[in-house]
Amino acid sequence: MTEHINSHKTSLFTLFKMAIRGDVKDFTTGSIDKAIFLLAVPMILEMVLESLFAVADIFFVNKLGKEAVTTVGLTESLIAIVYSLGIGLSMGTAAMVARRAGEKNFNAIGDIAMQAIWLCLGISILISGIGIFFSKQLLAMMGASQTVIDTGHQFTQIMFGGNLVIMLLFLNNAVFRGAGDAAIAMRVLWIANILNIILDPILIFGLGPVPAFGVKGAAIATTTGRGIAVLVQLYYLWKGSGLVRIVKEHLAVKWAIISQIVQLSIGGVGQYIIGSCSWIFLMRIISDFGEDAVTGYQTAVRVIIFTILPAWGFANAAATLVGQNLGAGKPDRAEKSVWRTAFLTMLFFIFISLIFLFFARPILSVFIQDANSLATGVECLHIFALGYLFFSYGLVISQSFNGAGDTKTPTILNLVCFWALQIPLAWFMAKGLQMGPKGVYYAIGISETVLAVVCVVIFKKGRWKLVKL
Repeated sequence: MTEHINSHKTSLFTLFKMAIRGDVKDFTTGSIDKAIFLLAVPMILEMVLESLFAVADIFFVNKLGKEAVTTVGLTESLIAIVYSLGIGLSMGTAAMVARRAGEKNFNAIGDIAMQAIWLCLGISILISGIGIFFSKQLLAMMGASQTVIDTGHQFTQIMFGGNLVIMLLFLNNAVFRGAGDAAIAMRVLWIANILNIILDPILIFGLGPVPAFGVKGAAIATTTGRGIAVLVQLYYLWKGSGLVRIVKEHLAVKWAIISQIVQLSIGGVGQYIIGSCSWIFLMRIISDFGEDAVTGYQTAVRVIIFTILPAWGFANAAATLVGQNLGAGKPDRAEKSVWRTAFLTMLFFIFISLIFLFFARPILSVFIQDANSLATGVECLHIFALGYLFFSYGLVISQSFNGAGDTKTPTILNLVCFWALQIPLAWFMAKGLQMGPKGVYYAIGISETVLAVVCVVIFKKGRWKLVKL
């Protein structure tokens, strides 16, 4: 059972084992529910550990004080641009890979993977230089105090200097997912995040002969864990037995393929840069209300990420299903897969919303001791919970556009909903209406709801089915 999904009944436990092993690579036949399950399980598991690391990281950093939390929060708002480039390139690459997988053209997948790696290498060199030489200026631009700049700029240097492993981690896993090898992507991220969680307390607080690096240790741990995971990815690409293999003939730089990746990824990069810059502006607004507000907001966002990342597993599953089924000439099956995945994601978010509404304070109390910071964080979770119902459809459908190769549509939607709506509304509600951080939270919820509604309307028109790759 390695090429398609059998239609006969299979126990849930058997399906789970198949998903973990990565037995099925072809999702263009058989039960759609089984296809979603087999793709989503490894994607959700990898994202669960990713989100667990995000929470564990802020748990350890919080013990260093508000300045350390502020350093991490401001740097991650900036490094989100790197994530945007990595994820954007990944979306374009994954869409191309999924189409070729649907066509059963696996040699072309190796070509696409190698050219995407060359592209990543070139971009990362520029980003590293900016982060290493201008770390203090970047933190100052974000409104950091002189104390935060003096104590935290090395964290920023390391995170930007190690951006290559961030980008390659996203990119290579996108290749595996697009080809239907979600189980490999899961194993790689588990390696990265388990190492991060182990190294975090050791490098932050010290252990035996290992000195305490403070907040800088968090950056070293993250970069080390991701770097080792990238080496594992490269092993799978060169020596592995999966569908995706890079061989000698793929090593030459092929500008035609790179150009196609760039053209397809511009929309993906654009939509994530739009979203990331929006978060930077929001963090800048929050920082005007003091370190208590930043600490509460940043910790709440980590908890939110803990819940959103597993949902990304569903969204990525939908994107792969769309790409493979369009490649196989089955647009109707692609559409049914998206609606079913969005519905399941909505059920998950309803459950999370109830947890936020009733247990926000005890959850955040694990990470925050300061009363003012805790109150700000609780308020953030309560308001976000109100918009989670709509967020599920916006998340899944946006990724489905990307999976089809239509990266332009979600880019335009993000531009309108985040820059034309979210940022002005956040500033007006927080400062104009003097609502403080609460105004930012409401602006986020409103803009995400609008995005979801518009996504549904445009998706129903079906133009994404006509995209050629």
